[in-house]
Amino acid sequence: MFNLDERLQNDTYFVANLPISQLLLMNDKQYPWFILVPRIADISETCQLSASKQVGVLAESNALSQALLDLYVPTTLNVAALGNVVRQLHIHHIARFEHDKAWPMPIWGHSPSVAYSDTEAQLLINQILAYAKIKELL
Repeated sequence: MFNLDERLQNDTYFVANLPISQLLLMNDKQYPWFILVPRIADISETCQLSASKQVGVLAESNALSQALLDLYVPTTLNVAALGNVVRQLHIHHIARFEHDKAWPMPIWGHSPSVAYSDTEAQLLINQILAYAKIKELL
């Protein structure tokens, strides 16, 4: 049975359940930062997904990536599945800008997070849910 890692629960806002993954918003308003977590128990690596689930997660990741590109027009995207701290498979999607606080370095460990107000978080959640390629997945 799928259970979201406690650290992800504590550090994110729930956005939606996509066909395979749970979509989360990282509670750090310094960067538009979303996370996909496949709703499959006891996996830590993408190679542990079935071939069909891999294709589905990639489709979700592509839709989310395109949404970030269109909505925020970043310099680049950082998309990564890092399991050093949270072992549960989760894929970060971060819009990066040349003017962001950590540029051009990785954001991890750079600066303490800055929490959204509930109103600010809901605005980003509404934006991403209204994006056509995300709506198609719901």
